[in-house]
Amino acid sequence: MSSDAESAETSADDGAVADEPTTGTPDDHGTLSVVGIGPGLPDQMTAKAKRVIESADVVIASSLYQAFLREDGTLPPEDAVDDDGVATRDGGFEQEIVRSTMGRQIELTRAAFDHVREGKDVAHVSGGDPSVYGKSDLVFAMAEEDDATDVPIEIVPGITAALGGAANVGAPLCNDFCTVSLSDKWRGWEEIEEKLRAAAVSEFVIVLYNCWRNYERALEIVREERTDDALVAIVNDAGRADAGRNGESEFITTLGEAGDHDEKVSGMGTSLIIGTHETKTWCNDDRTYLVTPRGGRDVDDF
Repeated sequence: MSSDAESAETSADDGAVADEPTTGTPDDHGTLSVVGIGPGLPDQMTAKAKRVIESADVVIASSLYQAFLREDGTLPPEDAVDDDGVATRDGGFEQEIVRSTMGRQIELTRAAFDHVREGKDVAHVSGGDPSVYGKSDLVFAMAEEDDATDVPIEIVPGITAALGGAANVGAPLCNDFCTVSLSDKWRGWEEIEEKLRAAAVSEFVIVLYNCWRNYERALEIVREERTDDALVAIVNDAGRADAGRNGESEFITTLGEAGDHDEKVSGMGTSLIIGTHETKTWCNDDRTYLVTPRGGRDVDDF
């Protein structure tokens, strides 16, 4: 046995390369791009995301995201789409536009694999960033389930709610921070509670997602480890202006009083940013901002 063969066999036995691909993607395949479009409006989307969607043979997107993407022509107007869901773009390029819904995610992902194998480029649209509570993990889980190792997958990042919401209120994430989803669909509340308590003790700025579920309970857990005067921002539909479900807004309060503002927590579009003992407000002639400094630095330290 040659030394190269021995090395390969040893690596395989060690499991170091057991899951690595052994062949390249077939030349006749397209690419499946999971595209994050941030809040969804054109000026909050990266140039790459726009380019990938415009050039895709098949675009999978919810009705809401389709409406957003039509605002600047990233998708053709609705009246340009025929009964089969196909629109003819400038230059005669035909693009299939598929409406995505929560109940069809598995079906549509399998269909996307088939389209790629037919040589088509597919853009599977996700709000925010597809890898922050988005569609990325489903695509990889489905690829493993269906043994779709021949399908090239590309992730196109987007602005997630933590970043969009932070920008709306100032600079609350300039020190260490974490995100915690309050959805207990896949993870039990005991695990969520454990993560919240660890984040609070560790002095992370905490950004809560999925605040339509148990957000008041989450606040009470953080209050066990953090003082009631810690600052909190309640942010709705960051980056969506009036196009969101409830309208874009931000409100700064304290940890002790955040649970008293239920009317400002409007559902899936709401994120809560919970500051640390270092987080403070800063005001100019325009408005009040929320700022978490990176440490005890002054201007000279920069």
